[in-house]
Amino acid sequence: MTLHLTEAATPTAPAMVDPFARHITYLRVSVTDRCDLRCVYCMPDRMQFAPKADLLTLEELDRLCSAFVAKGVRKIRLTGGEPLMRRGFVGLVRALSRHLATGALDEVTLTSNGTRMAEFAAPLKDAGVRRVNISLDTRDADKFRVVTRRGDLAAVLAGIRAARLAGLRVKINMVALKGINDSEIAEMLVWCHAEGMDLTLIETMPLGAIEGGRYESYLPLSDARARLSARFTLDPLPDRTGGPARYVRVRETGGRLGFITPLSHSFCESCNRVRVTATGKLYLCLGQEKSADLREPLRSEASDERLSEAIDAALALKPRGHDFIIDKADETRIARSMSVTGG
Repeated sequence: MTLHLTEAATPTAPAMVDPFARHITYLRVSVTDRCDLRCVYCMPDRMQFAPKADLLTLEELDRLCSAFVAKGVRKIRLTGGEPLMRRGFVGLVRALSRHLATGALDEVTLTSNGTRMAEFAAPLKDAGVRRVNISLDTRDADKFRVVTRRGDLAAVLAGIRAARLAGLRVKINMVALKGINDSEIAEMLVWCHAEGMDLTLIETMPLGAIEGGRYESYLPLSDARARLSARFTLDPLPDRTGGPARYVRVRETGGRLGFITPLSHSFCESCNRVRVTATGKLYLCLGQEKSADLREPLRSEASDERLSEAIDAALALKPRGHDFIIDKADETRIARSMSVTGG
């Protein structure tokens, strides 16, 4: 698919600064809310997705991302749902990569569940992607099928191999779940590092209604880190990749391990990102409901003036931090599913 390309931003794009003097340089864009898995901590089995007619077109997604690049965004992560389910996705990546060529953008990357990566790894590399995050919560095939409700572990492992063979750097994201996969964390770390991949552990987040609850499976990563420290030497690193993870070097393996802790240790003080849904809603915070409609200014006129003004007006509303909490009385503070804004 060929996209109509808007003019590339220049490397001297002005900075976006929120009311708390945080520079916004990272944009996460959900290209679809659809997913071919139904992970138990993410969404109900019978998920209601947005009508396809409500989704931004690929041309609109390109124009929207380009408007953010023109305003100082340096990194774009494309997410879902599962982004590789969106028809024409590689064409969108290829279009956005023109900003890499001008120096206006440092990176275009994606987060995937890996089920389709075997097919798309090489085309993504050719389109300009250099690294990917792949979600994998367990390497036990039976448990994987339970957690995802329908997933085939072999397909994901094949996707990981294909990504590495294509020359993509791979980071594994693992949601830590008490009583489900907490006993596997150490072995997942050893496997990832032996394969030359980073591992990032993530606390489950109270986004959207699910069947059952999250309280019983919530594992503070302070607990996971303490268990790992009994076996490994974890040396803190100053590394930042534009996201919320805090990193350590595992001395025994030589690999890198990240921790994303929205509940046990908020990362809001250094937040540098905003999120756009596949229907064009701009969310200023993953853990807040405040949003702005960017689809209307996108479709109302050909110029980007109103779109730019809408982004500026929304940025002024970015909160200091999120409202995440998990407890027995009130587990779901945010109604929208994680698949809507891509986590």
